[in-house]
Amino acid sequence: MTWSFLFAAEGMVHTRFEWGRIHALSEWMTPAAAWTLVFTAALGILLWVVLVYLRDVAELHPLSATLLVALRVTALLGLLVLFLQPQWRTQREVVHRSRAVVLVDSSLSMGLTDRTSTPAARPGNRAQQAAAALNEHGFLRQLRKTHDVFVFRFDESLTPITSLDKQPREDGGSAFEGRSERALDAGAGGGENDKPGSLADTSDAPVAPPTADPDVPKKDDIDWETHLKPTGRETRLGQALRQVIAEQRNAPLSGIVVFSDGGQNAGPPPETAVELAREAKIPVYTVGLGSPERPVNVRVYEVEAPERAHPGDPYSVTGLIQAQGLAGQAVTVQLVVTTPGKEGEQLAESRQVILARDGDVVPVKFQVTPTETGRRQLSVRVLAPPGDHNPDDNRGEADIDIVDRKTKVLLFAGGPSREYQFLRTLLHRDPSATVDVVLQTAEGNISQEADRILDEFPKTREELFAYDCVVAFDPQWHTPPGARTRGLSPAQVDLLETWVAEQGGGLILVAGPVHSGQALGGWVQDPEMAKIRALYPVDFPRNFTVLERNTYVAKEPWSLQFTREGREAEFLWLADTAAENERAWAAFAGVYGYQPVRGPKAGATVYAHFSDPRAVQGDQPPIYFAGQFYGSGRVFYMGSGEMWRLRRHDDAYFDRFYTRLIRHVSQGRLLRQSSRGSLMVDKDRYLLGATAEIRAQLTGAQLQPLTAPSVPVEVVQPDGKVQTITLRPDASRAGMYAGQLTLLQEGAYRLELLVPESDNERLTRRLQVRLPDLERETPQRNDQLLTRIAQGTGARYYPQIETAVAADSSESLASQLRDCTKTSILTDARNEVWEETWRRWVMFALCGILCMEWLLRRLAKLA
Repeated sequence: MTWSFLFAAEGMVHTRFEWGRIHALSEWMTPAAAWTLVFTAALGILLWVVLVYLRDVAELHPLSATLLVALRVTALLGLLVLFLQPQWRTQREVVHRSRAVVLVDSSLSMGLTDRTSTPAARPGNRAQQAAAALNEHGFLRQLRKTHDVFVFRFDESLTPITSLDKQPREDGGSAFEGRSERALDAGAGGGENDKPGSLADTSDAPVAPPTADPDVPKKDDIDWETHLKPTGRETRLGQALRQVIAEQRNAPLSGIVVFSDGGQNAGPPPETAVELAREAKIPVYTVGLGSPERPVNVRVYEVEAPERAHPGDPYSVTGLIQAQGLAGQAVTVQLVVTTPGKEGEQLAESRQVILARDGDVVPVKFQVTPTETGRRQLSVRVLAPPGDHNPDDNRGEADIDIVDRKTKVLLFAGGPSREYQFLRTLLHRDPSATVDVVLQTAEGNISQEADRILDEFPKTREELFAYDCVVAFDPQWHTPPGARTRGLSPAQVDLLETWVAEQGGGLILVAGPVHSGQALGGWVQDPEMAKIRALYPVDFPRNFTVLERNTYVAKEPWSLQFTREGREAEFLWLADTAAENERAWAAFAGVYGYQPVRGPKAGATVYAHFSDPRAVQGDQPPIYFAGQFYGSGRVFYMGSGEMWRLRRHDDAYFDRFYTRLIRHVSQGRLLRQSSRGSLMVDKDRYLLGATAEIRAQLTGAQLQPLTAPSVPVEVVQPDGKVQTITLRPDASRAGMYAGQLTLLQEGAYRLELLVPESDNERLTRRLQVRLPDLERETPQRNDQLLTRIAQGTGARYYPQIETAVAADSSESLASQLRDCTKTSILTDARNEVWEETWRRWVMFALCGILCMEWLLRRLAKLA
């Protein structure tokens, strides 16, 4: 996408006559000297010609002699005119209007509300204060009296919002009264040097006033709160300043205005941008948002609880408590249990906790033994001491289902690999799960640590639909000719696909060298296995070039490189917190191989890559972990079966990895609240500013896939406000509906879907949203940094936004920005077509004069 900025130019047009030869000689001497030289040479030539000609025509009649001399002099004067090169040039006096750039911080820390603000301060969070400043008091209108104004948002990158032209003068003197305010349009026809977010200088040529476009938003139509929503996970203030300064150093830029809390936490330091601004003589005015004091606050950082528990079996609830400015103080932490549909709440347990140093997390564990089945809401709350900054975050919630059934897992293995054996033993010893196995290489009676040993993969709906999760260890999906191992029949393939897509079944696919890597004759190349390949979140190579297994194996282990989605996916965590999880995976030596694939499918999520650089194919890093929604079910892919190597570091790592993974992919089954369908999200915990993918698999009153044009979902936000989002039909699956929700508040969201054609039957889900640690580390306003930026560029820092945007004040920011309008003279190129025309006619005239002179000389019998 190319952004193009057009800058208006005003001015007058003049047409000037000049002698081209004199202009060329002026480069070597003064114009007077050039004229003297040309005049002297021309006069000498004329005198010599006249004297010679008078001697030649002395015997003729005076009238004839005069006529011949005049013709010869006229011809010489014509040649002189050709030599002097007369030309007309059009000059335009172009006015390049002064510009002002406004940068507004849109990182997640701008979503914080400062409750210690003075009574005169604006209400709302920091982003809302910035939006109000752009809307109110005519701040932009003040700037536009003198400048063209460009507004950007910045966080991890610099993003243009809108471009506003200088307002015409009230006396109507501007030549551009009709110019409309333009939002930045990707189709504006930028040049080859333009790039996203650039302020390309096209001021060398005037721009005609554009016609008004009804689709382009005017200033009054701009929803600043929407455009400035705090979604960035980093604050790269230095990078944003460097980019604007580098692109504007040669433009008439009056200054840069920055609205920010100064929470620089990534990218180049702002000091490097200050040096560039000082060299380019561009002042940077900073406006502080937020409170300069570090807030005293205690909060429930997170609540960890299992998604399911069984009556009579105790389970643990852990509340992670984080505090600022309260180290060493004692607070009371309570666990409260609420039953939906019943009034009141039950205090389960209360404990005294000593708060740790700033930013550190204190885990508080509670033990609960349920006695009845049903859904419960668990709330961990802190009775905060006086002076707590934000009482809204003193409570964290989680949901749990008390069910009287175990998780049913089916292990389907092409052979007894180590991964299969360790997982089978783990699940067999887990009291909350049952495990059945299908081992394709088994012959006769075998002994396995399993509840049941099946001879073949389930063939009926009753058999397969009893399971919540299927873990497939490099199975032989098809039956090749002459093979002793039998794969799945077409009916079994259809059954598996239906179980995942419509029944919310969880599927874990572990690749291996025996069957996934089989070159020719394998299921990867079998056209009848298209539905099996569709279940995988990755695409396999279409053709193998040699008769050997397509598996990559290294001689030494290589660690896993997690993507951002992988680091945030808590079902892949080996520990309770993000920091501990990072350390646990960093200590893992890694795996030796993986199954090469072409890449992820559309809509799939890549969680981790195989880090061996020799395995990279083109620009696609090798995929090791990937996942996707398939209908109402979840599918997770592993590049090889080597997670058993986690046991070398800690036995609990392997157990926790598979326990959480199986629980994650089985959510569609385990959390089904109705026979009419299920409400699903890709995960339960999100970072502030993330977008949640919401899906619902629904049936009508006759238990056939629902065919409604849309389905509304009510979203109860953390502040209690209710928002309605619409789920639209997913064309890939009948009865499937999908939508998105951007999470812009910290805390717990509750989703409620009223099942259509039902007797008030509702599906519910709860989401927990938190602020990333990077944006929470320094929540206070950084006055020192903002002051250094302003003073280092010869500008001013405004710690109070009201002073900066005040109307008609000598102290306001608009009055500090000087008018940098500049004027330049543009001269058009010569009109070569016109010059060729007049030269042709002069040559015709000269030829006519010389011919007439020759004829008269012949008649006069002159030589």
